[in-house]
Amino acid sequence: MTEKKLASLGKAEEGKSGKLTMNQNSNTRSVSDIVQARARKFFSKKTLHQRLPITQWLPKYNLESLEGDMVAGLTVGLTVIPQGIAYALVAGLTPNYGLYSAFMGCFVYMFLGSCKDITIGPTAIMSIMTHEYSVDKNPDYAILLCFLSGIIIFAAAVCNLGFLITFISKPVIAGFTSAAAISIASSQLKGLFGLSYQSESVIEAFSKLFENIGDTRWQDLTLGLCSIVVLLLMRKLKDLKITKVQPDDSTYVRIGRKMLFLISVGRNAIVVIVAGIIAFAAKSDTFTLTGDIEAGLPAFKAPPFSTWDNGTEIYFSEMVSNVGAGIIIIPLISILESIAIASAFAGGKTIDATQEMYALGMCNILGAFVQSIPVTGSFSRTAVNSTSGVKTPAGGIVTGLLVVLALAFLTPYFKYIPKATLSAVIICAVIFMVEYETVRPIWKARQLDQIPLWGTFLTCLFWKLEFGILVGVGINLAILLYGVARPKVNVSTVLRKDESGPHYVLVEPRSGLFFPSVDHIRGQVTKAGVGPAESSVMVVVDCKHFTGIDYTATKGMKSLCQDFERRHQPLVFTNVTPGVERGLCSLIDDIVIARSSDQIDAAYKICQHLQLLNSISKE
Repeated sequence: MTEKKLASLGKAEEGKSGKLTMNQNSNTRSVSDIVQARARKFFSKKTLHQRLPITQWLPKYNLESLEGDMVAGLTVGLTVIPQGIAYALVAGLTPNYGLYSAFMGCFVYMFLGSCKDITIGPTAIMSIMTHEYSVDKNPDYAILLCFLSGIIIFAAAVCNLGFLITFISKPVIAGFTSAAAISIASSQLKGLFGLSYQSESVIEAFSKLFENIGDTRWQDLTLGLCSIVVLLLMRKLKDLKITKVQPDDSTYVRIGRKMLFLISVGRNAIVVIVAGIIAFAAKSDTFTLTGDIEAGLPAFKAPPFSTWDNGTEIYFSEMVSNVGAGIIIIPLISILESIAIASAFAGGKTIDATQEMYALGMCNILGAFVQSIPVTGSFSRTAVNSTSGVKTPAGGIVTGLLVVLALAFLTPYFKYIPKATLSAVIICAVIFMVEYETVRPIWKARQLDQIPLWGTFLTCLFWKLEFGILVGVGINLAILLYGVARPKVNVSTVLRKDESGPHYVLVEPRSGLFFPSVDHIRGQVTKAGVGPAESSVMVVVDCKHFTGIDYTATKGMKSLCQDFERRHQPLVFTNVTPGVERGLCSLIDDIVIARSSDQIDAAYKICQHLQLLNSISKE
């Protein structure tokens, strides 16, 4: 024991004294100092700009910004009105709830949103999740879900829990989004074929379709297929060169190009209006129509904390119990979708995830007061907003006002919209959400990521969407934890300068030293000690990848040192950070720590001397 302490070159004692010195130099602040510092930070100008982004861009607002926001706002408004009606049907509610959900988020996000392109409102994924958790298609559950989702998202922002989203990887999001798109498209086949049946899964949707295929209404199917073809052709129009404004274009040519572009991005509204006119002109029973929609604006009132079911009042606690996991799943997906869209349209800028969560939370909280279903950022409408030349979040005012005007004056005419056309609008919106193009890049980047991708996709598709997210995250965490518990360990032999034999065996763990990995690292070091080192050559453990150490790992390293001591085999630790050194020295008195190659050489010479003495004593 004494010899080994000499071999440590006095470094363990230095490590302990260093720890004491550090503690003596640390400054302590009173609670009042901390509170005052936090208060100064909270009421600073920087915090005001950060938490109320409108204060950043409003002083710089000009006529150019107004023009861009007006055009983009009108374009998005023409897109969201037919989508809102269609997504309400996906959620299992009457069409007016889709329009109720389409304007409040636009107004709120103008004040709190940090990304100029994002538009908040009803989306396909949020609608199908709302349908999943709205008991018996009762709108009160959907509105309560909107309110509770907003509260949870806002609370998560206050607690700075945005980092938890990083545990959901891109493959999991791609698998979930693709499966949700296929589920939504399959649920709209009945409207496309003019059929009426209930289905809860993709398999059941196709099964019911083939069972009822004989009852297909050819008028609905013809109109629906024509709508799909026209929508896809009009979607492609904006990508053609003819719609791109050129610097040398005359005024009339420029206007013509912009008109073609607006026709392309406003295709949903155009197709719905034309289909509605056709249905109005035809006989009343020619097409399956949307039917009467409640006219007028929604009343501004508190969300429902109780509801009625067959004459029985259901109180808040029971409503929450009936909703179940939806209280967690819907806010999670809402945050995921919105932040993913913000990142995609950030233009290289850093996204403040916490601020986006504040904005999204308030959009849902205030939306619930106008009978909105849960909302989030819409990728398709955000893309339209961006390509239409939006300059600031103020474009949302124009979109919101257009929806309000539609609710106030146009709802009597919405009853003529054929369901087949709405189904076509939804199908054309979601088929491009299937991220098949990501499979090959994921395979090239890391083949192991195919497991969470397909695990999420298949679970969402054939079981339930929310379980797919959990399965994907579980697979990701299992892969991540396996890497932590079984880190790669490199073992190499360093020869003497004259190359007459091994100088020492270098063991280099490639990950941190914490309790999940300590047994594996201990086993690898022991294996190196009895294998390449032949139970006699010095073993050096390179700790440069160890960022910290815990009690379990320290105990494991103590047992490792004792194993080497029993074999009279030298064990040296090098490149040890101060934090790791303090942890090791707290339990291991005779640990050998070398801070340089010279100290490794010195330890080697001392060990050779001790081995020579041991061999003489045995003789």
